[in-house]
Amino acid sequence: MTDDALMKARYRRITRFAARYLVQAWWYELFLPRFGLGWISARGRTRRLQRIAQRFHVLAVDLGGLMIKVGQFMSSRLDVLPPEITKELEGLQDEVPAVPFAQMRVRAEEELGMPLERAFASVDERPLAAASLGQAHRAVLTDAMAGETGLTSVVLKIQRPGIDRIVDVDLRALRKVGVWLSKVALVRDRVDMPSLVEEFAVTSLEEIDYLHEAANSERFAADFGSDGSIAVPEVVWERTTRRVLTLQDVTAIKINDVDALRAAGIDPSEVAARFARVMFDQLFDDGFFHADPHPGNVFVTPSGSLTDRGTPAWRFTFIDFGMMGEVPPSLRRGLRRVLIAAASRDGKGLVDGIRDVGVLLPTADTIQLERAMTQLFARFGGMGFAELQEVDPREFRAFAIEFGDVVRSLPFQLPENFLLIVRAMSLTSGMCSALDPAFNIWDAVEPYAQRLIREESGNTAQALAREVGAVAAVTARLPRRIDNLIERFEDGSVSVQTPRIERRIRDLERMVRRVVSSVLFTGLLIGGVLLQAEQAVLGTILMVVSIAPLSHALLAGFIARRNGL
Repeated sequence: MTDDALMKARYRRITRFAARYLVQAWWYELFLPRFGLGWISARGRTRRLQRIAQRFHVLAVDLGGLMIKVGQFMSSRLDVLPPEITKELEGLQDEVPAVPFAQMRVRAEEELGMPLERAFASVDERPLAAASLGQAHRAVLTDAMAGETGLTSVVLKIQRPGIDRIVDVDLRALRKVGVWLSKVALVRDRVDMPSLVEEFAVTSLEEIDYLHEAANSERFAADFGSDGSIAVPEVVWERTTRRVLTLQDVTAIKINDVDALRAAGIDPSEVAARFARVMFDQLFDDGFFHADPHPGNVFVTPSGSLTDRGTPAWRFTFIDFGMMGEVPPSLRRGLRRVLIAAASRDGKGLVDGIRDVGVLLPTADTIQLERAMTQLFARFGGMGFAELQEVDPREFRAFAIEFGDVVRSLPFQLPENFLLIVRAMSLTSGMCSALDPAFNIWDAVEPYAQRLIREESGNTAQALAREVGAVAAVTARLPRRIDNLIERFEDGSVSVQTPRIERRIRDLERMVRRVVSSVLFTGLLIGGVLLQAEQAVLGTILMVVSIAPLSHALLAGFIARRNGL
């Protein structure tokens, strides 16, 4: 079969698989419940999902490419998907078939422009790892290159032959599926699927450009270089091209290898807690984050020393920077607000934060959602993954039905740049739950959120201080401006020729006086509030005095309306 025929067959397999199970989902999840037959859907849902996972597993391993990425994402959702499904897909992390080294050699030599024997002292033909888009081999630099770089052992990452075309076909198939989904009202009203697929396409095309990945690696190292808990492999630029990447060999204990962690004296539950904090720092502080932190891309590296507690010291080592995300400052502020509200069990604050992030449209009536969020926190807030598993499934089902009705009635959307954030947090949550079944995300969120609250409080105080200064400046300028206006009327520089204009001038004078009173009230009140904590007496005096201009502003308007002025 020719290459063109193979690519056409690949496209048909992906689209047929999607079409079959989209129709099945429509029948069981939309059609049957509409006629009161939702119990049929609920009864066989786990078995159906497991069957889909098994068939997708076969498809992904057979096709490779971007299908592996989809399966890896699903396999990490231990906190959401049933264990039968995640267990079926977890092998995709390590099950990608390797390409014979003879083909990889040709690919590497074409890119480097020289035989591998000249480029490296030695290359291990056995693959260290076989990923969906590339393959890694251990290698040793030549003495000359080792002298220049200070490195000896490296990892040679070579892109799979023909991967450019495979990614192109996969993206065309995903675009077709996106068009299908965009015709479903429930999806169309909440997600711009074509735009979402295009966002995924940009990320995928960046991921097969190893020069882009190398630049990301150095940027990540610069951002977290002072953080002793994170390490990044050095790039050997002299042996790096768009399709070949040479990095310092930093392989250590895979983050999800619980037995190896314990054998090294490292507590997996501590790894889970620290990993959550590291990812929070990337998302909420720095804004440049690793968007593909699955077990194959994160290692735990013992340092060989001991901590103050006498336990082995270690750090996280991240690799594979092809898929990175960036959080704009405005979106980061919204995410921080969501985190603070979640830690505070504040249903209304959480909804406001979701609106700030852009997931919820500004026109949405959120009263019912706020009530549902409050109930959610009251019943399940603070529970860890293990505790949630002990909750009566019938209670979960009843709450899910009620909560789902509320959510479906609201205009949700998936904003730009949000896909990678969801992916990173999903992988983080799943990873932590795998390391420690008793992991409680609240234990990681609350200390972090408390720090954010302290920072936000400081920013709020500064903003209030600036506001007081601005109010004081306006208050100081207004009397002079009013005097100048009155002088202009008195000396005749402004002539008044009709009673109508005279009435408007009197209205203007009254309005200006009320504005001055309102500004004075605001300035005195804010000043009193700010001083209350440190100088209670002075703060109280200012707050009491502010009543006088407030009374003038209110009574002046009342008297004017009563007199028909």
